[in-house]
Amino acid sequence: MYGNSGLGKTHLLHAIGNYVQENYPYRKVLYVSTETFLNDFIRAIQTRTQLALHERYREVDVLLIDDIQFMESRGETFHEEIFHTYNTLHSEGKQIVLTSDRSPRDLAGLQERFRSRLLQGLVTHIDQPDLETRIAILRSKSEAEGITLPNDVTEWIAHRVRDNIRELEGSITMLRAFSNLHQVPISLELAQKHLTGLGHEHVILKPETIVKAVADFYGLDVNDVLGSKRLRPLVQARHVAMYLIRDLLDNYSYPMIARIFDGRNHTTVISAVEKIKEQITLNVELLTQINTLTQQLQGEM
Repeated sequence: MYGNSGLGKTHLLHAIGNYVQENYPYRKVLYVSTETFLNDFIRAIQTRTQLALHERYREVDVLLIDDIQFMESRGETFHEEIFHTYNTLHSEGKQIVLTSDRSPRDLAGLQERFRSRLLQGLVTHIDQPDLETRIAILRSKSEAEGITLPNDVTEWIAHRVRDNIRELEGSITMLRAFSNLHQVPISLELAQKHLTGLGHEHVILKPETIVKAVADFYGLDVNDVLGSKRLRPLVQARHVAMYLIRDLLDNYSYPMIARIFDGRNHTTVISAVEKIKEQITLNVELLTQINTLTQQLQGEM
């Protein structure tokens, strides 16, 4: 399972472990963080107790390891240990569940053979919760803590915090503290006054909004940016627009972007996006332009 921090990956790992122990009490379950695994590995080498390490990790029925992205920077010997641990458990039909902040495809620091084995299993993306789910989380948390959270406050928080469940829950803790401190009920006014650094406003972006912003930024006509003219300023602006749509709108694939730009082939969009990615590592002026446009589009300017 992979996804950004604060979306509940660790919570899900614990839920899996608890479910197995409650329903299959004869099964042996082990949950560890990658840091714990690494420390156990180092200690085993120092004390020459590798056999005990193998017994701890390879004789379980369910192995749950959190944050495997931290394995990337570790030495080859550690990579060999996790690879053989995985192989041993897999060959015996045991269950392994791992979490990371990125897909196995993007964990370039892992051994290729280990990454390929991870991709053979079920790879699940933990996405940010939608608005209705965020509201449900806030209501559930406030009810569990015996707090009266008005609907307008719930919706205000849910619109500002989009991608971190911990921050959602933390907002309730902060509101309760401010409410108790000032001896006033929780209200929208109280939330807006004291939760000023909470999340960010929900900005709805559309491809046409991005294209228009790029055209205005470079002093060009929207139709020309979308069209097929090959003048240098137009081509550059067109590539920037394609890059920003791809970067800011997760649900737009290359073929979908290609259809926006006069029905081009999707390989043209891929080429344009890769070209901008390369250029911004070398061209400070272009990087500044991209950052300015991004901030403008996300409502930060």
